[in-house]
Amino acid sequence: MFDKFSERHIGVSNEKDLKAMLDVIGVKSVDELISQVIPQSIRLRKPLALPAEGMSEYEFAAHIRELADRNQPYRSFIGMGYYPSAVPAVVTRNVFENPAWYTSYTPYQAEISQGRLEALLNFQTAVISLTGMEIGNCSLLDEGTAAAEAMAMMFSLRSRDAVREGRNQLFVDRNIFPQTLDVLLTRSEPFGIELIVDEYDEYEFTGREFGAIVQYPAADGRVRDYSDFTAAAHAKGALVTVAADLLSLALLKAPGEWGADIAVGSAQRLGTPMGFGGPAAGYMTTREAFKRNMPGRIIGVSVDRLGNKALRMALQMREQHIKRERATSNICTASALMASMTGFYCVYNGPEGLRRAAETAHLAAATVARALEAMDYRLASKEFFDTLEVEAEAAVVQSLALEQGINFYYPSEGRVRMSFDEVTTAAEIETVVSIFAAAKGKKAKAVKAVTESCVPTALRRQSPYLQEPVFNAYRSESALMRYIKKLELRDISLANSMISLGSCTMKLNAAALMQPLSLAGFQNMHPFAPADQAKGYMDLIAGLEQDLATITGFAACSLQPNSGAAGEYTGLMVIRAYHQSRGQGYRNVVLIPASAHGTNPASAAMAGMKIVTVTCDERGNIDVADLEAKAKEHSSELCGLMVTYPSTHGVFESRIREIVDAVHDAGGQVYMDGANMNAQVGLTNPGYIGADVCHLNLHKTFAMPHGGGGPGVGPICVAEHLRAFLPSHPVVATGGDEGITAVASAPWGSALLFPITYGYIKMLGAEGLRRATEMAIVNANYMSAALAAEYRTYYSGETGRVGHEMILDLTSFKKDYNIDCGDIAHRLMDYGFHAPTLSFPVHETLMVEPTESEPKEEMDRFIEALISIKRECEAAAGQADNVVANAPHTARELAGAWEHPYSRDEAAFPLAWIGEAKFFPYVSKIDNGYGDRNLCCRNCE
Repeated sequence: MFDKFSERHIGVSNEKDLKAMLDVIGVKSVDELISQVIPQSIRLRKPLALPAEGMSEYEFAAHIRELADRNQPYRSFIGMGYYPSAVPAVVTRNVFENPAWYTSYTPYQAEISQGRLEALLNFQTAVISLTGMEIGNCSLLDEGTAAAEAMAMMFSLRSRDAVREGRNQLFVDRNIFPQTLDVLLTRSEPFGIELIVDEYDEYEFTGREFGAIVQYPAADGRVRDYSDFTAAAHAKGALVTVAADLLSLALLKAPGEWGADIAVGSAQRLGTPMGFGGPAAGYMTTREAFKRNMPGRIIGVSVDRLGNKALRMALQMREQHIKRERATSNICTASALMASMTGFYCVYNGPEGLRRAAETAHLAAATVARALEAMDYRLASKEFFDTLEVEAEAAVVQSLALEQGINFYYPSEGRVRMSFDEVTTAAEIETVVSIFAAAKGKKAKAVKAVTESCVPTALRRQSPYLQEPVFNAYRSESALMRYIKKLELRDISLANSMISLGSCTMKLNAAALMQPLSLAGFQNMHPFAPADQAKGYMDLIAGLEQDLATITGFAACSLQPNSGAAGEYTGLMVIRAYHQSRGQGYRNVVLIPASAHGTNPASAAMAGMKIVTVTCDERGNIDVADLEAKAKEHSSELCGLMVTYPSTHGVFESRIREIVDAVHDAGGQVYMDGANMNAQVGLTNPGYIGADVCHLNLHKTFAMPHGGGGPGVGPICVAEHLRAFLPSHPVVATGGDEGITAVASAPWGSALLFPITYGYIKMLGAEGLRRATEMAIVNANYMSAALAAEYRTYYSGETGRVGHEMILDLTSFKKDYNIDCGDIAHRLMDYGFHAPTLSFPVHETLMVEPTESEPKEEMDRFIEALISIKRECEAAAGQADNVVANAPHTARELAGAWEHPYSRDEAAFPLAWIGEAKFFPYVSKIDNGYGDRNLCCRNCE
């Protein structure tokens, strides 16, 4: 008999520990507790329609390998934003497959995130250098959404005169990737932005435009000089964004040098696999003048309490939990893990390696171009980087190419497009040429390699790039491995200890779920490959969509949104399309509780909605009377309600069905934020409660790793009446019959990650999924009860219980001890823990979520740490120089001169068990203000 995955995944697996925890809670059984937590009116009456027993790890490994083997990763020359890449094995093994990197959280707690912050700073430095800009962020989601963010940024940068004039036109060059244009269409409409799609060299600016977007090189491969176009745009007060291929910029003049204002794109081809479309790091760089309008996260250099260099996320006031409905972006998750990989790829290769990779791709294209011209084929352009477009009979070429195991892209019946890359070989060049020879009934002649550039002289890069020391120091594998390890040891991840982040659900990312991501059958698939080559992916996607629909109680699912916030936005856009289909497009008011996560109002603003805030009562529940009154008041224009369940306060509100009915009665739809789905699975679900759509954070409930801040996946599940409006895609058929335009570049978003959630469901089965939910609730209530004598739980349900998370009240600590929750977060670092969620959703609180995967021993250590810190606070009252306010303490400080009134031992080893595996923060408390006043977002040392 194989081990059960559930017994490995769930931390409390023995009856002795469980009984001890239930005794502390004050209940006799798990069932008794669950009956006190979840209202009986919404409890499922029968198990989920999934296999009761899950697969073993061994059985799943065989099953997922079989699915991977059903994919046929033909040699891809499709391009279109996705390319084979020489992912360094040292990066794959030490970052991509390393839980110290993929289980770390977003670096909000900067002092224990210095390693990944430096990796992200390297990414920023590389893209800034390559694009010739002044500042950059530490990754976006993909190229299409990065272009959409640039559009919104340019729109928000309009002058007062431009706003008064109603400038709302965006020029988009016709020669852009179709998926990027589709995402622009989706994101522009709610803002009232009019897209003017035309030829860049024929267009005359009218003064009604606020911006323009061009592709460099263009989608068909042409390398074009945009300097005159950019000057013309600027003369009319319009900004210019360029979607630039980063590898090409090793050979092409940087966008910043010919006048572009913003550069965006994908970093996929710099060290990450295609993965059937994602994840990969999107990027954005711009001029320093626009730094406060830039979306996403910027890593900046600051100093710590001792004057040492320290890294942190800069300008954090732009985060959406602060801006809410005033947000100009709803970005929450980035693609941090992939950005780290790209950064290490650039570190390993340096400027000479990047140039070598670019020249391999470019000269392969030049060699094929000369051979095709010798056979009288006509090329779309003689000036290109890596992509050729050829006039040829697409059907004939495709048939011959498939026989050779090769995929090209076919934009029309009479054209073939092919993109070469850094791994193109001489033998593959011979094969490509032979295919086109055969298409003309000829025998291919020997191919002579071309060595001269096909880039116009005026557009050849003259400026240096990647000159910083970090890109010129680590050429051997030993050196890079040690550099990666050095950074790894500066961070806390789930490989170190429990990360009890409320709302963010940092649960175990089981090795059995992560292993399939390294299979070639999943990694090497192009998202635009013919469907019959991707049968394994198609089966996996269909199965995962069905399972998620079943779990949520809905009829259909879309996996395209590639973050939780993107899922929120997609759900709202689907609701919007539904109202429009019924002639009620005027419905644009969304009710949002005051307790909602900040991305809810931000996403609603992105969807063009008017936000009406619903108050909460003293117990943290939605004020039903206020909601009913506002639903009635706005009934003629009510689009819907955004509600998190259980609430952001960690409570199952007993009147949720009344809330749903009130919205439906007023003609609105109910969007349920799935951030807290980990407290629902197998016990209740959004469909049963009565919602119409929900998104799921797969990196919360369904065991996908956080990766230092991303990647995430945010699929939406919908009721039957919304199925038709699920997002479509311009290149690959997907979505509903009346689907909204794309919300991500790839048809299925970050498909490489799907085996994780697929495996989580398959190995837990219906019984394991329910048990995981139950134990998440047990663990939270155990910690709340165990800490009750020291810390008040801020909100609880009608029976005094919490859901899967709880909010600990520290609001009196500043008054009583002159210590705030930020100080306690820093002191937890000395104990070897990442802090819970700080001051959200209530100021000066800690929101704690232990998840189901932590054992009792680890929870007890965390409980002991919090109690010990409270004793330290009590002892420190009235003392400015105290062990909590000075935290964290670095090894360097502990080994140096010591003038504090407390001992070194008290600072570093306040509890006996800490010495068993002491984590020393690399820097002490960081000066945030200094970093913002002196913004530096490049690694210059």
